[in-house]
Amino acid sequence: MPFSRVIVIVLDSAGVGALPDADEYGDGGSNTLRHVIEATGCPLPNMGGLGLHRVVFPGTTGSSDAAMTGLPERLYGKMASMTAGKDTITGHWELMGVILDRPFPTYPEGFPVDLIRAFEEAIGRKILGNRAASGTAIIEELGEEHMGTGRPIVYTSADSVFQVAAHEDIIPVPVLYEICETARGLLTGEHAVARVIARPFEGLPGSFRRTARRKDFSLLPPEPTFLDRISDAGVSTVAIGKISDIFGGRGIDKTYHTKSNHEGMEATLGALKGFDSGFIFVNLVDFDMLYGHRNDARGYAQCLSAFDQYLPRLKGHMNEDDIVFITADHGCDPTTPGTDHTREYAPVLGWWPGVNHGIELETRSSFADLGKTVAELLGVFVPEGPGRSFAYLIDVAMGR
Repeated sequence: MPFSRVIVIVLDSAGVGALPDADEYGDGGSNTLRHVIEATGCPLPNMGGLGLHRVVFPGTTGSSDAAMTGLPERLYGKMASMTAGKDTITGHWELMGVILDRPFPTYPEGFPVDLIRAFEEAIGRKILGNRAASGTAIIEELGEEHMGTGRPIVYTSADSVFQVAAHEDIIPVPVLYEICETARGLLTGEHAVARVIARPFEGLPGSFRRTARRKDFSLLPPEPTFLDRISDAGVSTVAIGKISDIFGGRGIDKTYHTKSNHEGMEATLGALKGFDSGFIFVNLVDFDMLYGHRNDARGYAQCLSAFDQYLPRLKGHMNEDDIVFITADHGCDPTTPGTDHTREYAPVLGWWPGVNHGIELETRSSFADLGKTVAELLGVFVPEGPGRSFAYLIDVAMGR
């Protein structure tokens, strides 16, 4: 029997240990959650109660670990990644059943001259920048020149992104979006970056600040996802945070754009009040954006603690036929020297009313196992493609 509502919450970058091929990505020894907890002593009693300590500190019971208290009540384990890469889009796409055989292109030395020339010709403007940089730093460095010349600022990062920054008084936001749409049309084939991002800002030299009118122009998944299949089956799908951007709006019935974890968690509670059935898919980005990339382990820990304290409220809004899963899309270990994502296992924690013993998943072979499980729990059977559902374990636990 299907559940009425399935909630999946992605803690963006909350990885739980280096994958076997992590050395190939320069990420050997990374372990985002373990290192954050060890560095800060962050207590996470509610996630610990779901079995997170069994995943993060294998071989322990949690009773002697001040960072992880409680006994596992529900489902817990971790998932390996079969896809190439270690970014947000590849991680989320794999969760929804799309496996890529090569990572998206990155440009640590900036974009090729011929590509930039074609972009400039298409938009009728010269550009500034064209290098890998911090968004706030490059705006501070080139913002005044941009205001004097009207040239947009183009930059990238360790991720597969083509970012265009412009002051809202110099290039109006709708025009900036058009410029980014032009870039998206050019960035195909070998240069098919995962995202083109509009980065509007405001203010005066010395006090520039980015605004909330950021917009992502993502590649569309190359094949149908579990989201598509769930929606096509007539099941409502709700996207919270940047989920809609990641999937280009495909397979999604209702979108809640949010600016922070707090807004994302409140939107999740709102969706539980507003939808009696369906799939609620949530991304909480602050872990990655504000703390992982900035090597801020203490801030990461505080962010984890805020989410942990939210879980009792979430449980209070769930019905008897609801189930929630907590997972991640990659790592971003703030205790390592670099600021890039790290190639790690993703945790998977599950909770639903009425079961008081733990189900140990051990290590699943793909993030897609979770997506296929979600589809099956909603009554949508997906026999082909990647992923192995573990819905049967939940049925057994419930005596069904």
